[in-house]
Order: sequence, then structure tokens, then C-alpha cells
Amino acid sequence: MIGIAAPQTILWFQGGWVFWTLSLIMLGMGLTLPIDEFVVALKTPQNVIIGAAAQFAIMPLLGLTIANGLQLPTPYLLGLVLVSTCPGGTASNLVCLLCGANVSLSVLMTTATTLLSVFMTPFLLKVLVGQVVPINAAALMLSTSQIVLLPLAVGIFMQRFVPKLVKAIEVFLPFSSVLGVSAICSSIVAMNRDMLLKSGPKLLLAVLLLHFFGFLLGYLFGRTIGFSEKDSRTVSIEVGMQNSGLGAVLAQLHFANPLTSVPSAISATTHSILGSTLSAFWRLTDRRKQRLAEERENRSGVPTSA
Repeated sequence: MIGIAAPQTILWFQGGWVFWTLSLIMLGMGLTLPIDEFVVALKTPQNVIIGAAAQFAIMPLLGLTIANGLQLPTPYLLGLVLVSTCPGGTASNLVCLLCGANVSLSVLMTTATTLLSVFMTPFLLKVLVGQVVPINAAALMLSTSQIVLLPLAVGIFMQRFVPKLVKAIEVFLPFSSVLGVSAICSSIVAMNRDMLLKSGPKLLLAVLLLHFFGFLLGYLFGRTIGFSEKDSRTVSIEVGMQNSGLGAVLAQLHFANPLTSVPSAISATTHSILGSTLSAFWRLTDRRKQRLAEERENRSGVPTSA
């Protein structure tokens, strides 16, 4: 709301502020990441492979189907398909943390889809809309390492070698993470305020449908193939949340019409709102289940099994 109503108050939060905020959030995740869970995730690479396949199958097909179904103008069609072929966004890792999903699997899926996007994004665009968009593979991998892998590694290192320091600061991490994400989302809205207000209901509906069904089909896919609840939530979030920033940059660099970048700008806000809402819903669901289990335990006097 701040980004729409008073954009000047948050417009300063750009560039390095966003980069370092995301890096610090990932550092905080590394400080609290269950090491054993991460090791288990590495021992089951099939889950990462299946999740990455879902990312590059569900979203691109959704993007093309929705764009054609709503008969979007060509620039918006190209932009929607472009953002749908991008890898999972780094913010998905934080949403997984907040909603009790498998953070380790999320990090591995984000990394895998980011690296695969060097080849998959141009290939899918060529197949779906006949456009080839080259990607700077080295720059993409470097940014992924800087924002995701390096802070996580530092956090895990600190968790292992300075546990007392980690224990002292971990109480502040959930609040600071929420605050950081709120600032990032507000700045994205503020920077794209005019485009958001002028884009029209049809494009807004298209982006909303893309991410809504991305979350839904990602979750249903995970449950259908036998993933656990935590892993299914992870696939849902990874599929539903895209690296919209990458989509916006590619659109600006490789498409002449500036309107092609508008779907990515709207996507950045939309998937953040939907992802946060879904996270809150799952957290409330978990608390309700826990409360009911405790009530049953109190009535029966027998501990309820997890």
C-alpha cells in the first residue's frame, strides 16, 4: 500500500539496498537452516530434479495458455510468457521458511532452476513464441552465488563455529526477515506504480491467474506424485514464484517494445502478495492443527503422536 499511496517514501530502497537486504535475509536463513535436513535433501536429488521439471513445465504452459485465452496484445503476451519461463525467485526461499516448507529443497530447486534457465528460458521462448532471448550465463550464476549461496554458506559456517553468537541473534531473525521482504515488495510497487495503474484489468488478471494456478498446480503436482506435505508446499512456492526481476531485465534488453517488461513488473508484486498470503494461510492451518491436537491430548491424557 505504501508503494501505491506514497511511492516517494520508499523509492530510495533500490539497487544495493535490495541486494544487501536479500543477502542478509539469506544469511539469516543459513543461521537457522537445519543442517541435517540440508544433507537429507542432497541425498535425494530426484526431488530437486522433479521439482525443477515442474517449474519449467507448469509455468510456461500456463503463461502461453492464459495469454492466448485472454487474447493479450503481442507485447503483453511475450512478456507474460517470458516471465513464466524464468527460474524460481530467491524470495521463494524465505516464503518456504515462513510457512514451514522444506527450505533446503527450496534452496536447491532455486539454484537448479536458475542454472538451468541459462538454457531453458531461451529454448522455451523459442518453442512457445518463436523468440530467442540470450542470457549472460556467467552473470546469472554470479548473482545467484552472491545473493543465495554465499550468504547461506556463511550462515551455516557461523552456525557450526560460533553457535553462541547465532543463539543470541536468532530471536530477531523472523521479524527482520518480514521487515526486509516488506521493504523490497514496497519498493517494487513504488518503482512500477504508474505501469501498475495503467496496465488495465486484463493484464492484471492474466498475471494473477498465472501465479495463482502456479501455486495451486505446483502443490497438487507434489501431492499427486507422493511428496510429503512440506515438500509439496515447497514445490508450490517454487513453481508459483518467479524471478520477475530477471524477466524485466531480459524484456528491456531484448524486446523493442517497452510494454513487454510490464508483466514482469506486475509479476514481482503479485507473486510476493500471493506467496505471503499462502504462507500465512499454511501457518494458521498448522497452528490450528497443533491446537486441536493439544486439546485432544488434554481430554484424553495421552500424548498425541506427531
